[in-house]
Amino acid sequence: QVQLVESGGGLVQAGDSLRLSCAASGRTFSMYAMGWFRQAPGKEREFVAYISRSGFSSTGYVDSVKGRFTISRDNAKNTVYLQMTSLKPEDTAVYYCAARPLVVSIRREEYDYWGQGTQVTVSS
Repeated sequence: QVQLVESGGGLVQAGDSLRLSCAASGRTFSMYAMGWFRQAPGKEREFVAYISRSGFSSTGYVDSVKGRFTISRDNAKNTVYLQMTSLKPEDTAVYYCAARPLVVSIRREEYDYWGQGTQVTVSS
């Protein structure tokens, strides 16, 4: 069982940066692939980024955030981060972190554990 708690969201202006954090419970955090998803009003939850479990250096991003967002993890702190730069109004959404054992995925239905979400609002 893994419990996830996101933090770091807020209201920013276009061009600003934010860093989201996702703190995970459990002693096996390093064995989980982690993902960030987002859901804008009236839209489906979409994949944003993933990072592989400890020992594998694999990350992936949706095209719309490549070069602007960076996912990372600190296994000693049981935390995954999403550094967001050059934010745009279209990045406005509730951001969720998610965990699944071992293998990365871009499919939300393949993640077993979810946080409660943190709101990111980007004004123009």
